[in-house]
Amino acid sequence: MNLPDGLLDSAWAAPLWLVFGVLAFFAVRRAPWRVLLDGARLNAFLALSVALLLLWQLKAGVKPGLSLHLLGATVFTLCFGWALAFVGLCLVLLGVSLNGAAGWEAFAVNALLMAGVGVGVSRVVHRLVDLALPPHLFVYIFCKGFFAAALTVIALGAASCLLLAAAGAYPGEYLREEYLPYFVLLGFSEAWLSGMIVTLLAVYRPDLLADFDDVRFLRKK
Repeated sequence: MNLPDGLLDSAWAAPLWLVFGVLAFFAVRRAPWRVLLDGARLNAFLALSVALLLLWQLKAGVKPGLSLHLLGATVFTLCFGWALAFVGLCLVLLGVSLNGAAGWEAFAVNALLMAGVGVGVSRVVHRLVDLALPPHLFVYIFCKGFFAAALTVIALGAASCLLLAAAGAYPGEYLREEYLPYFVLLGFSEAWLSGMIVTLLAVYRPDLLADFDDVRFLRKK
């Protein structure tokens, strides 16, 4: 995560920027911008963005591009939906890049990994939970908050390793043995933090969760 410039061959740049441009276009078009007209939702969006800006710069790693940090994509998706979450995470990455913690040439690939994979996997897991499990508060918290966050980080690690191996940046065996396993450990931390935030929001501020409904999850009449 937070790949630096020069790690991937220049031949990868144009296709990745094209994919990022298309995805960003649809995200901007589909984002429910009107929700930010509400003061509480706007404050939550800004607070979450600033918190992630700090978290993304608190990273650990031993080689260029092989760093680890918390993601926050699951909480962002639950609060604002996939489109606005993608835009928000790209803005966080913009701040990280301005601070020199990520490369400008690698902005597209970083956005596709952290925002694209992060939001995409979170969204898929949330939809599967809605389709396969009953609407219950504990199902919402543990499956959409804890489990989805852990799975999202592990998926991000797998996608990062596949990309780095395919681009020839690092040997696949080295990534599989020395980098990917740490995403499993990071997944527990991500699950704990995301689950805690989702729990607090579901109990005290359910209005800040985009798909939470009191009648559906708390059986209120």
